[in-house]
Formats: sequence, C-alpha cells, structure tokens
Amino acid sequence: MSFEDKLDSIVEKHKKVGDSLSDPSAFADNKAFAAASKEYSDLTPVVEKIAEFKTAKSAVEESEEMLSDPECDVEMKELAKDELEENKKLLPELEQEIKVALLPKDKDDDKNVIVEIRGGTGGDEAALFAGDLLGMYMKYASAKGWKTEILTTSESEAGGYKDVTLSISGADVFRRLKFESGVHRVQRVPATETQGRVHTSAATVAVLPEAEDIDVTINECDLKIDVYRASGPGGQSVNTTDSAVRITHIPTGVVVQNQDQKSQHKNREKAMRILKTRIYDVQREQIDAERAADRKSQVGSGDRSERIRTYNYPQSRVSDHRINLTLYKIDEIVNNGELDWVIDPLIAEDQAAKLAMSAA
Repeated sequence: MSFEDKLDSIVEKHKKVGDSLSDPSAFADNKAFAAASKEYSDLTPVVEKIAEFKTAKSAVEESEEMLSDPECDVEMKELAKDELEENKKLLPELEQEIKVALLPKDKDDDKNVIVEIRGGTGGDEAALFAGDLLGMYMKYASAKGWKTEILTTSESEAGGYKDVTLSISGADVFRRLKFESGVHRVQRVPATETQGRVHTSAATVAVLPEAEDIDVTINECDLKIDVYRASGPGGQSVNTTDSAVRITHIPTGVVVQNQDQKSQHKNREKAMRILKTRIYDVQREQIDAERAADRKSQVGSGDRSERIRTYNYPQSRVSDHRINLTLYKIDEIVNNGELDWVIDPLIAEDQAAKLAMSAA
C-alpha cells in the first residue's frame, strides 16, 4: 500500500468511526462507545494534517500545470513558481508530521502520573537536591496548567526530603514526563562546605502512570493494613492518634505507608492510590515486555538505577546522558522549571528511533 493509499484509508476509517458514534445504541456497552470516541478523537488531528498534505500536493500540481502552459502570462508564471517552491518545501514536512502522528502510541501516554523522588548517595545534600527536583517538577506542572498534589513526604532534618511522592494530573502528563525516571546526579558546593569543594550527590526519580480502577483490581483479602502513630524527623511524635497507615499487598510484596494527614481515612486513601499505581507498574513491566524492549532501544529503559542526567552548578550545565544533550541553562531548568528544553529533544529522539524501526 502506497503512502497516499494509507492516508485515504485513515480518512475513510475516521469517517466510518464518526458515523458510528451518531448511534450510541449500536455499541455493546459504554466501554465500547468510549473506545470508539477516543479512536475518533485520536484520528481527528491526523486527518486534519492529511487534508493539509493533500491541499499542498494539489497546489504543487496546479503550479506545475501553469508553468508548463505556453499561454500563461509571465506574472502568473512567477506567482506559480513561488507557490511551487513553497509547497514543495512544505510537503516533506507534512509527510514527516503525519508519519510521527501515526506511530504506535504508549497506551499510558494520556494518564496522570505519580512521581516518586528519593534522596540517594550524598546524605543531606542528596535530600536537598530531592527537594530541588520536586520544585522543578511542580513549577513545570504549573506552567503546563497541570494540577499537583503532594501525597507523602519524609523530610530530612537538614531540609529537603529523604523521599517525597507527588501526583500530577492534566493533559499528556505521562507522555511528557515518562523519560524522567532514573538517577539524577548533582555536582555543586554544599552550603555547609567551608573549603569550596564540589560534592556529587544523587536522587532517584520514578514516574509512574497513575492506575485507574479499570487498570488494577485489588482483593481486600490480599491486603495487610497496619495503623500506627505518626512520627517526624528524628523519631519525634507529631501525632497523638494512630493515624499513620501502612498497606502491604501480599501477592506482590508492594508496601506503601502514609502519615502526612491527621486523618487515618485520608492517609489510607492516598496510600491506596500509590499502591494501585505501583502494582500497575509491576504488571506493566511483567506483561508488556514488547513495550519495555521498545523503550530500551530508544532513549532509556525507565530503569530507576539508570543514571540519566547530571546538573553541574559550577558550569551552569545540564547534561542528559541518553541523547548526549548539553545545555548551559541550569537556572532556567531547575529553578524556573523550564523542562521543555530537555523534554522536547527526548521526545524527538524517541520519535526518530521509532520512525527508523518502522522503516526497517
């Protein structure tokens, strides 16, 4: 099937799905109707881009006809020549955009995420860096119009976080943040360093697509739930009631605990959100081996032990090691949350790898 035949089949499919949506009773259930609605919505921008491609192609053909017409006057031929050059340049750009739009999509791309950040090697400085990463993601989310909610925290006595869990919800959240999973390394002079020596520390980030009720079914019998009294840094009591909650999912061994809220009910609710998401992540890795292999061939495996990025403060440098990207914009990226400087090249590299694989 030629490229243009494929485009025609997509337009035809879009129309067929659109026509079917006019009669919801034709679907077996609401789930089938929702799936068709999503398919129609996903195809609509592709069909619009195909229309642009076809318009540009027709314009090229019309301009070529005018240039070959001996009866066409000079002024019209000059105009046709300009339009021909413009549309000939536009056609390959539109073709590339259509090919990218048609690449297989990660089924979790439109999900909200839960981001887990843990201070790693480096003690207090690692905890402070974990706090910096939290601020970076929250500022980026704010700029995108996404909603954020801190679910759990374990603060360090020196400031920052031993670990913190953040929920981010909005459009295309997982699609844009999924390559943030891994080890983030920082090189800078700590505030407590008296001799001006640069120290290296690290924090681990895990970006997990948040599980919905249809994604994970949890049997209450598989849960071990413990309640206890919450405590703060150093072990001091911060609550006089048994409001902290620890939930263990016995089949997988996944354990989640939360003590941030004074209400045991709210702590349990947040812990269950995180638990479902972690179980869903385990299932994704076990079941979707094809997806995991696909990611490894591109910009990273999503493995939390993989060192992905270095933030060097003395040089104001941010380096992403997966795509050999170096930017001297540490203030914009970390302090202002302008992560698109890094995320856009990662997505572009991912798309280029997929296009190469599809062409092979």
